[in-house]
Amino acid sequence: MPEPGRDVHALLNDRLDWNLLRTFRVIGQELSISRAAARLHLTQPAVSQALKRLEEQLDCQLIARRGPRFDLTEAGEEIFAIAGEIYGQVSQLSSALQRPGDEMIGKVRLLMISRIFSDRFDDFLAQFHRLHPRVDLEIDVMRSSDIVSALLEKTATVGLSLNRRPQPRLEQRLFLRQRYAFYCGRHHALFGRGNLSDSDLQSENFVSFTSDQIGGMLSPLTIFRDQQGFRGRIVASSPNLEEVRRLVIAGFGLGCLPEHVVADDVSNGLLWRLPPSGGIADVDIHLLWNRDQKMSRAEHAFIDSLAQRLAQD
Repeated sequence: MPEPGRDVHALLNDRLDWNLLRTFRVIGQELSISRAAARLHLTQPAVSQALKRLEEQLDCQLIARRGPRFDLTEAGEEIFAIAGEIYGQVSQLSSALQRPGDEMIGKVRLLMISRIFSDRFDDFLAQFHRLHPRVDLEIDVMRSSDIVSALLEKTATVGLSLNRRPQPRLEQRLFLRQRYAFYCGRHHALFGRGNLSDSDLQSENFVSFTSDQIGGMLSPLTIFRDQQGFRGRIVASSPNLEEVRRLVIAGFGLGCLPEHVVADDVSNGLLWRLPPSGGIADVDIHLLWNRDQKMSRAEHAFIDSLAQRLAQD
C-alpha cells in the first residue's frame, strides 16, 4: 500500500493504469478470477496480480471473498461502474476521428448469446459485407445480462440478447422468437417412450439455465413448471446453452431447450422430445442498442440496415 502521509487520490490521474481497470471490469463481470483469465487470455496469477496492484493504487479493497467465490465491495461496485463508463468513452474514439467524407470504415462490435440460428441474419451479414468491405466486425458471445450491461456502459455497438425487462436507455427490436420445449437425453429413463403425458414428468429432476428463475431472463420456464406442479429438483445448471444441452444429453434431468437449436440432436438420437406437444413458452431474442451512444457511420449503417431488414420480415 502507499506510504503513510501521501495523498493517494492526487496521484491517480497521473499514475492509474487503465489496463488494471480493464482487467477489473472483466473480473467484476465474471465474479471469477479463472473465468476472467480465460476471457482475457491471461493466466490466473496474472489476473490476481493485476487486481492486487489496482487495490494498492486505489488504497481500498475491491472484492470480498466468500470461499471459492467473491462479491464486489461497495467501493468495488463504484469502481466497476466507473471502469465501464471509461471503457465506453475509449470505445468511441474511432467515431470521433472519422471524417464524414471518408469511405465508410470502422468497427462494429456485436454481442450475441450462444447458438443463434437465423438464415436471414446470415444473409444480412453477407450483404452488409459486400456493401461495406472495410467495416470490421467483432463478435463476442456472452450471457444476456452481460450483453445488457455492456450496452448500458456503451462498450459495444449492438447486441442480440434476451431482455425481458425493457431498459429506458436501450432501443429494442424483436429479432427472433424461440419456442422452448422439454427434452430428455438418451441416457434418461424416459428416452424413446411414447404416449407420455404431462403427469409423467411431474416428479422428474431438471437441468436449468441459471437465469431460469423468477425475474430472470428465462423466467417463463420457471412459471410454467410452477403452474404445472412439477416437484423435481434442479440438479444441474449453467448460464450457457451448450452446457445445459450437454447435461440433458448426459441424463442429469429434463431440460427446456429451443426447438430449432436441438432439432438435429433429436434427429440424431441424442435428445427425445417430451410433452406438452405445443412446447413450453416462447422466449424472444431482441436487437438492442444504446440510443445515447455516439456511433460511427459504420455503426449507424449496421444498426439501420439490420433494423430495416427485421421490419421487412
